[in-house]
Amino acid sequence: MRAVPAVRPRAVAVTGRLDSHVPARVVRRLTGMPERPGTQPLPVNWAMHYGQAALLGVLRSVMSQAGPRGPVASAEFTVVRLTNDQILENATGVGAPPPTWPRTELVVDTLHKAVYAFTTGAVADALAARSGPGPGQRHAAVRPGRHAHGGPLPRRHAHGA
Repeated sequence: MRAVPAVRPRAVAVTGRLDSHVPARVVRRLTGMPERPGTQPLPVNWAMHYGQAALLGVLRSVMSQAGPRGPVASAEFTVVRLTNDQILENATGVGAPPPTWPRTELVVDTLHKAVYAFTTGAVADALAARSGPGPGQRHAAVRPGRHAHGGPLPRRHAHGA
């Protein structure tokens, strides 16, 4: 039987940070796949990484269609993206809570998720804008500005009737 050569993790040129294999470890635990020590197969890593991004992108699209759009909605979505990772990583025992991470890791991870969230938001907002304002935006247009106790839109106006 031949020995399989160890694959070294690559360092990212800009940050010097090693490639993360956490997504592959999470998907292996979620699906019951056998676990492997060390570097994980790139296709498994990408499947989890991009799969999560695609599924959560649907949520950002729903936000845009309903009304929350723009930078504030994208900032809120950044928190959703970070929270999703932390739930999966901590629930499977693959990751530890962010307060235990080195600060540089926190900054890099948050920056990566923010870039994803704001890019996804820009695309989702542009696509949603083609359909006109969402119900939340129509509600806000009834009384522009900040007001408490605005009450709901009449049902017939909620979905662009």
